[in-house]
Amino acid sequence: MDIRVMKPSDIPHVQQANITNLPENYFCKYYLYHALTWPQLSYVAVDVSRPPKTPYDPPKIVGYVLAKMEEEPSDGIPHGHITSLSVMRTHRRLGLAEKLMRQSQRAMAETYGAKYVSLHVRVSNTAALHLYRDTLGFNMDKIEAKYYADGEDANCMRMELSHLRFEAEEERKGIKDQDEGDEVGSAGKKDDDKKGKKRRVKVGRVLGVGDLVERNESSAKAG
Repeated sequence: MDIRVMKPSDIPHVQQANITNLPENYFCKYYLYHALTWPQLSYVAVDVSRPPKTPYDPPKIVGYVLAKMEEEPSDGIPHGHITSLSVMRTHRRLGLAEKLMRQSQRAMAETYGAKYVSLHVRVSNTAALHLYRDTLGFNMDKIEAKYYADGEDANCMRMELSHLRFEAEEERKGIKDQDEGDEVGSAGKKDDDKKGKKRRVKVGRVLGVGDLVERNESSAKAG
């Protein structure tokens, strides 16, 4: 199974997965808006167990997460939002939804500095509630009455991303320390002086060209 960033060419297949599994559907241009505006945040799960027979065969997309950054946050805090998440029934219970979500959340924190991520879920969707609350660690924020087109209420949930930002900063710091290496130039010279001064040592007899010619001739006569 391959989990990678969603590409514009994936959109028709992502839309098909959405229509198959969820009642909340979107136009292609809405997916494209996400992919072009926040290209690091949306991911797809591709079943690669059966490679395409020809280069023209589409990838077998079995799951996706569609995500964005909140453009005008009412609380003034930069945060991400999960627009849609779905996994095909044939590929559920493999942990794909969790992996898709975690990839998107990490990108929100690292790329856009998101403080938290929010989402809406139907109050009747117990499987999704279990995933968000018990597996991923989302907390209940509030209930939005009649949020969905059919009049059902939505649980508005959120999850802090501070730990992901901290991990990203630690990784960047570690990479920076590795790249810096040893000091060079005058700074490196000072370190060498501290370790011990170098002394010039005379070894053997320094032979000039004349000495070498003379030695060769002597060897020839002796022979």
